[in-house]
Amino acid sequence: MTKDTSGMNSRRRTFLADLGHVFTGLALGSMLARDGVLKASEPETWHPPTGTAHITPKAKSVVWLFMNGGVSHAESFDPKPEMTKYAGKAISETPYADTQDPEKLNRREVAFNVELRQKIYPLQIGYRRYGESGIELSDWVPHVGSCVDDISIVRSMWTTDDNHGAQTQFHSGRHMLDGEFPTLGAWVHYGLGSLNDNLPQFISMGNREYWNAKDGHYLGPAHDAVPIRVDPNNPLDYGQPANDLSLDEQRLNFEFGAKLNRLKAIEYPNDPALLARIKAYELAFHMQTSVPEALGFQAETQVTQELYGLDEPATKSFGSQMLATRRLVERGVRFIQVQHGAGGAGAWDAHGGLKANHERNFKAVDKPVAGLLKDLKQRGLLDSTIVIFATEFGRTPASQGADGRDHHPYGFSVWMAGGGIKGGVAHGATDGIGFHAVENRHYVTDIHATILKQLGLDSRKLEIPGRKRLDIDHGRPIDDIIA
Repeated sequence: MTKDTSGMNSRRRTFLADLGHVFTGLALGSMLARDGVLKASEPETWHPPTGTAHITPKAKSVVWLFMNGGVSHAESFDPKPEMTKYAGKAISETPYADTQDPEKLNRREVAFNVELRQKIYPLQIGYRRYGESGIELSDWVPHVGSCVDDISIVRSMWTTDDNHGAQTQFHSGRHMLDGEFPTLGAWVHYGLGSLNDNLPQFISMGNREYWNAKDGHYLGPAHDAVPIRVDPNNPLDYGQPANDLSLDEQRLNFEFGAKLNRLKAIEYPNDPALLARIKAYELAFHMQTSVPEALGFQAETQVTQELYGLDEPATKSFGSQMLATRRLVERGVRFIQVQHGAGGAGAWDAHGGLKANHERNFKAVDKPVAGLLKDLKQRGLLDSTIVIFATEFGRTPASQGADGRDHHPYGFSVWMAGGGIKGGVAHGATDGIGFHAVENRHYVTDIHATILKQLGLDSRKLEIPGRKRLDIDHGRPIDDIIA
């Protein structure tokens, strides 16, 4: 005979909800989820974070820096002097026309033949060797170049979307036409417990385009990133009370609202939107003081602020986001996602005027990103923090118009540092003109798998019943860049 536990579960849910009335804040809910109490009460529908790594982790936090629009790999982290050597020639006239079977790259033969007829555009910037490792990088990244011995560059990335939905693909691993899937940040948020119950564990800074505006999807809205602005006086929407209330009055309001929400949760225990609202409502109370404090730079020295470029107009905006990122990492935020140049196709989308476009954008981000790496390292935080610098695809070796490059998903570069990632490494390769990834090719989810491994997570143990993922969704860790 099967024992009927429905009444017991109902009474248990009621008890937990009543207990929640006594405590204001997300801390109780987080502790219950981490201890498995909530999971035991609703095993068939509730999938809380495990709070426990599957393997020994080497990192605790992730800083995800994403350059929207498509950074030219040849003019940044994978210099290609043969572009200049073959400038003006059709790709079909070079030794690199047949480096990959176009069918393997999901391209129609007609489109491929069009590409082969396009004329190669010369490099628009010089390059040199940096660091003891002697890795060649563009002259547009001298500050990041000074950190190259702490960085692993993966020069053999590929993806399948040749339009800016590739932003979604890089974040989620799936083509946007496949539907909506959780992003890497959402999986990390789902899989690991909190490091600080007074701050969100998944934060987003910078604009996000509508096709890349959410993270949780079928994991639920509780796993969306919390968007914040680097403004301690107004860091997030609806982050301050509408009326002039004292802290005690706010606390009473939150407690009353929490009680009503939890009573409703008893009636609708399987409503993910309601659960997400309860958590967000409770967390908001703690965030009113903890977020502004984290985003305030008054205690930072002038030397530190200059390290991030806060004293220069070109670097002040992104530099402020990078300094805020370090302060958030320092306070235990698990995943910080920073979008640069979002809006429309993206600021890095250089179909024309590539030289001016990339010179301006690298001027804005190079020093602040290097400042973040150096500051994390000098504070002993880089060893436990993975920093990734990514973009949705590269740009073609051929010209588009008079002075631009088109989208290029067949070979491009990203780099990673910290959190057990080797330094001074250039892994993988594109061919001589940057046309195809030809050595140690990596689909975007290999980056995801590498980050999850360093955090101690096995993506297959995070799968949701009824939501089996494809093998390529999981990716494979890039062990050659792991220390």
